[in-house]
Amino acid sequence: MKLLVKTKEKKYPIYFGANSYLKIKKILNENNIKPKKTMVIYDKKVPKKIISKFKAKLINNENIFIGIKFNEKIKNLNTVKKILDTLGKNNFNRNDCVISIGGGIAGDICSFASSVYKRGLKFVNIPSTLLSQVDSSIGGKTGVNNFLGKNMIGTFYQPNVVINDTIFLKSLPKREMICGYAEILKHSLISNKNFFIFLKNNFKDILNLKPQIIKKAIFNSCKIKKGIVEKDEKERNLRKTLNYGHTFAHAFESTLGYTNKLNHGEAVLLGILAASKFSNEENLLSKNELELIEKHISELKYNNLKFYFKKRNVDTILKFMKRDKKNNSKDINLILLQKIAKPVLNNTYSQFKIKKFISSLINN
Repeated sequence: MKLLVKTKEKKYPIYFGANSYLKIKKILNENNIKPKKTMVIYDKKVPKKIISKFKAKLINNENIFIGIKFNEKIKNLNTVKKILDTLGKNNFNRNDCVISIGGGIAGDICSFASSVYKRGLKFVNIPSTLLSQVDSSIGGKTGVNNFLGKNMIGTFYQPNVVINDTIFLKSLPKREMICGYAEILKHSLISNKNFFIFLKNNFKDILNLKPQIIKKAIFNSCKIKKGIVEKDEKERNLRKTLNYGHTFAHAFESTLGYTNKLNHGEAVLLGILAASKFSNEENLLSKNELELIEKHISELKYNNLKFYFKKRNVDTILKFMKRDKKNNSKDINLILLQKIAKPVLNNTYSQFKIKKFISSLINN
């Protein structure tokens, strides 16, 4: 089973299915990817057995395997430089290929390096986490962090192939599954209320990897993002809705210095909750629909901002929100909800108003 993403820059398939990653040679041939050299960059958290099986299947003239312990703290230009230097030392050319096996951080770093080396290598993304399978592997956003905040340096560079294999999910701890579930939930809230109801009724089966349920959740989530990316590849308008909850979320992560106390998906759940509450305060989202969202997030046990932040953190959170890429004035741009499946774009609010709102979330 596969989906075909069609953008102005590139058409590429997303493959689905258990053990589909072992069909790598066939998939490369199907998509006319015939490199003489392949660099496989994998997250060391991926089980060694999976990497060993992949090595056995990937028959090529020259294969370089590099294992990295990926995390937000190494998501920077220093890591990119190391990859670029290795590509240069091994004389990779534009017909050669980089394959990423890992979560969203691995995909972001590897795709960015692929996009800038000789202005573009072949890039294959094999996402190993639920979050990366349903969100970051689709759409061509690459990026690394710097002192200003998250993903401040990056490009738009569509992959040549994405392989979504549920076999990777079996090794994930529940916390990582919830991290990915946050992005699936976001997709439902901005696009499809029936899908939201499905998630609300089946989230335990999704987190427990019940085969047909997790398959449906991943496929539908990818289908939603595919549709948005095809209409707005470079985030001029509609694609901004994919940032629902993320202006708050990125600021939460940055404030805590990307520590293990709060991972990206957990921050997204808190950000969705904040954006939904603010939508209600602005008389957009009804109280009934807000309560539906609040109740579901409380079932996931990520509904308490006070657990992570104190009053003294408010100014720092606001500072990072001001640096968000959607802002083009001193005010803060937010994606909000008029109702579930009906997002509202390009609403700007004063720093004073946002600060007062964040303070209320932390102090109540």
